[in-house]
Amino acid sequence: QVQLVESGGGLVQAGGSLKLSCAASGRTFSRYAMGWFRQASGKDREFVAEISWSGDSTYYADSVKDRFTISRDSAKNTVYLQMNSLKPEDTAVYYCAAALTGYSDNLPMSRGRYGYWGQGIQVTVSS
Repeated sequence: QVQLVESGGGLVQAGGSLKLSCAASGRTFSRYAMGWFRQASGKDREFVAEISWSGDSTYYADSVKDRFTISRDSAKNTVYLQMNSLKPEDTAVYYCAAALTGYSDNLPMSRGRYGYWGQGIQVTVSS
């Protein structure tokens, strides 16, 4: 069982930066791939980025590639999403998610494998 808690959201001007954090509970954090998803008002939830259990593999949605960076600190059981050059269209509720993968670094993953979700955190980018 994994519990996830996001932090670091807020309001930022276009072109600015924010860093989201997701703290995970549970002793087997290292066996989970971690992902970030987002849901804008009136839209479906969409994939943003993911990172393998080891941190050696990452994968990004085209819309955030070269602007966002996902990373993890297994000692702290935490995954991060550094968001730079933010745009108003990045405005959404951001969710952290975990998928039990054992020791596989293969990405991208089937989105259906993400079985654990955080409560979400609001990111608002003003123009």
